[in-house]
Amino acid sequence: MKKRLTDILKNMDRTKWMILGLSGILLLVIALPVDHQSSAKEEAALERSLNNHQSIENQTKAYEKQISDELEQALSRMDGAGEVHVMITFQDSGESVVEKEITKSENEQNSFQYQESTVYQENDGRAPYISQQKLPSIEGVLVIAQGGGDSDVKQNIKDAVMALFPIEAHKIKIVKMQTDEDTN
Repeated sequence: MKKRLTDILKNMDRTKWMILGLSGILLLVIALPVDHQSSAKEEAALERSLNNHQSIENQTKAYEKQISDELEQALSRMDGAGEVHVMITFQDSGESVVEKEITKSENEQNSFQYQESTVYQENDGRAPYISQQKLPSIEGVLVIAQGGGDSDVKQNIKDAVMALFPIEAHKIKIVKMQTDEDTN
C-alpha cells in the first residue's frame, strides 16, 4: 500500500499538484468558523439604512403634497383666479447632509493635509449621523385656473409663485381651466 501511494505521488504532474493544493485550501476555507453575529449586525444596519431612506422619501412626498396644497389654496383666494389646480415638479428629492469630522495636520514642508471621516451614530448599529436634511428644489409650476385666460390674473399668479419660490418666470405656466361650456 505504501509503495503504491509513493508511485502515485511520483507520477503526478504539475496540474494534478495544483488541483490537490487548491482542493486542500478549499477544504480549509469551508472548515473555518463563520462569525454570524457580524453579518447579522451588518444586515440590521442595512435594514435601518433602508428604513431611514424610506422615511426620508415619505417625508419628501408629504412635503411636496403640502406645498402643492398650500399653493392651490393661496392662489384660489386671489381675485379673479377662481378654482385652481397646481402641479409642481421638483429637480431632486432633497439631500441628506452627513456630518463629517475634518482633521488638519501640518507636515515638515509646512503644507497642510486634511483628512475627512464620517461621524456615525451608534443606535443598535452603525449609521451615519445626518446633520441636515435639505428640501427638494422646485423645477417648475403649472397652474390651471378658471381665471387663467385673463392677462392680469395670469400676471398676479406668476408674481405670487415667483415670490414664494426661487424659480424664473419661464418655469411657471398658467393656463385657463376647461369649463363645461368648453366641452360642448
